[in-house]
Amino acid sequence: MSDLTTLFEVGGPVAALGGGAAYARAKHPAAYWSTVGLPVSTVRLLSSYGSVMEACGLTVAPSRLRVLAVKAMTQREIRPVPPRRGLIRPTTTGLRIRLRLAPGQEPADVAASAERLRHAWGVHAVYVTTVKPGVVELRLVGYDVLRRVCMPRKVAGSFLKVPVALREDAMPFIRDYRTIPHQLTLGATLSGKSMYLRHLIAGLAPQPVALVGIDCKRGVELAPFAPRLSALATDPEQAAELLPVLVKEMEDRYDLIKVRQGIAPGTPDEEITSDIWGLPEHERPVPVVLFVDEVAELFMIATRKDEERRDEMVTQLIRLAQLGRAAGMYLEVCGQRFGAELGKGATMLRAQLTGRVCHRVNDEASAKMALGDIASEAVMAACSIAPERPGLAVAGDTSGGWSRIRTPYLSLGDAAETCRRSANLVPDLTALKPFRPDVPERPVESATPVVLPHPVAD
Repeated sequence: MSDLTTLFEVGGPVAALGGGAAYARAKHPAAYWSTVGLPVSTVRLLSSYGSVMEACGLTVAPSRLRVLAVKAMTQREIRPVPPRRGLIRPTTTGLRIRLRLAPGQEPADVAASAERLRHAWGVHAVYVTTVKPGVVELRLVGYDVLRRVCMPRKVAGSFLKVPVALREDAMPFIRDYRTIPHQLTLGATLSGKSMYLRHLIAGLAPQPVALVGIDCKRGVELAPFAPRLSALATDPEQAAELLPVLVKEMEDRYDLIKVRQGIAPGTPDEEITSDIWGLPEHERPVPVVLFVDEVAELFMIATRKDEERRDEMVTQLIRLAQLGRAAGMYLEVCGQRFGAELGKGATMLRAQLTGRVCHRVNDEASAKMALGDIASEAVMAACSIAPERPGLAVAGDTSGGWSRIRTPYLSLGDAAETCRRSANLVPDLTALKPFRPDVPERPVESATPVVLPHPVAD
C-alpha cells in the first residue's frame, strides 16, 4: 500500500506536468516555448555547439600559434576550430546568436547547414542573415509562428510603411511603398487575399495619403471603406473614366517637378529633384495609392467597343506603373489570375509590378505568373499552401528574395471603423471629387430616458 501511495505522490505530479506541457505545446506554443523550449534549447546549444559545427563542416584547422600553445600547455587533442560564438539573446519566439566566421568561410556555408542545425538543436527553423563582412546572425525559431499569427507589439507603421503580415522567421512583413512602389497580389477564392488588402487599407487610412479604389465586383470589397476613399469605381465603365483623370494628375505632378527643375544659378543642390519627395513640403502633392481588385475584370470584353475601352485602360495602367513612382502614385493590383491570356498589355503591366504576393492558387501556372521570374522554389512553396491556412502566402520581389508570410485576422467591421474615424484625412484633390463615393449617414440612436414617463391623469 505504501508503494502505491508513493507511486501516486511521485507519478501524479510528473504526469500532470507532462500532460500540461503537451497541452501547452499544442494549444499555446508561445507559452510552451518561454517556459520549456527556451531553456532546453539553450542548454542543448551550449553543450553541443562545437561537435555540431564540426559535424556540419563549419570548422577550420587551428592556427599554428594555437597548435603550439595547446601542445606546450596541455596534452589535449588538437581539434578543428568552430566559428566564434557571441552571446545568446532569447526572444519571445526563439533565439538569436551571432557567429564570427573563420578565414575562408562564407555565409553560404552556414546557410547550407541551416537544416542540420535545426535538427541538432531541436528548434522549428533556423535562418541565416549577414550582419557585416565576416559576421552572420542565426535566428532560431522555436515553433511555427504562422500557425497562430501574433504580430510583434513594438512594430508600428510609419509614413507609407504598413506592417501587414508576419514572416516565417518571426519578423514583420512591412509593405514599403517608397521601396517597392507597385505590387501584384494573386490568390484564389478564400485564400486570404481580401484580408491582406484589408490590412493595407486600414494601415494607410490614418496616414496623409489619397486612397483610390477600382473594384469591378460592384464594390463589395472596397465599398465598406468608402469614408476614407478619395475615389471609387465599381465597374469597368467608371474605371475607364477614372483612369484618365489619374494619368492627368500624374502629368500635372511631372509639370510641377519640371518647374522646380528650372534651376536658377543660385539654387542649392539639395533643392534639385527628380521626384515629388525632393519638393518643399508645402509644395509636395499628397501621395496616391490605387487599389485594383479583380484586375481581370478590366480585361474582359464582349464587343468591339469594349475592346477599345480595354486597350485604353490597360495603356493608362501601364503608364501609371511606369511613371507613377516619381509622381508619388502607387499601384496595388489584386486578382485570381494574371497572365498573357487576359489580352494585350497584361504581360507588360505585370512586368512593372515589382512586389509579388501569391496566396493559395488553383494551379501551378498562376503561381508561375506571380513568382516564376523570382525563384522556382517560391513557385513550389506557393503551390503547397493548404486550404486550411487562409492568409498564408509567399511574398517576394524581382531581386530574387522571397519568404512565407501570413496575415493576422482583421474583421471587416474593425477595418471599416478605422476608415470611418479617418474620414477627415481625405485629401482635397479637385480632379477626384466627381468620383468620391457616397457615404451613407449612420443613423443616430435615440438615447433611452433615465426616468420612464408616466401619463398624467386628467
